[in-house]
Amino acid sequence: MAHEHKLEIFRGLVKFRSNTSKIWGVLVFLSIVTAIEVALGITKPAILTANSFLGMKLLNWIFIILTLVKAYYIAWDFMHLRDEKSTLQRAVVWTPIFLVAYLIFILLFEADYIYTVFRDGFVKWDF
Repeated sequence: MAHEHKLEIFRGLVKFRSNTSKIWGVLVFLSIVTAIEVALGITKPAILTANSFLGMKLLNWIFIILTLVKAYYIAWDFMHLRDEKSTLQRAVVWTPIFLVAYLIFILLFEADYIYTVFRDGFVKWDF
């Protein structure tokens, strides 16, 4: 029993004629996002490395956001999450988003604490 999958991405903005063309379209999208990540990693623009937001460089935030976008589209299209019921979609998508946000929160606070301890001279910078 064959199941027809939805043949559009970006909430219907781009439509494909077959599953094969859809796979190629998603592959091109993921390749473009990866190329942007690689280009930013190689060039490291000064404006993105000099400015920070919530204690982390803007370049690192861009990497985190682009990685989440890629993970979302891999799960959404290649793992056929798009064809599941909305409750399963929410459970699969929102749980990692909250866990990643919590992990970032922990990392930022721990890093700030360690920086403060080393800055105030309680422990020497001798590794």
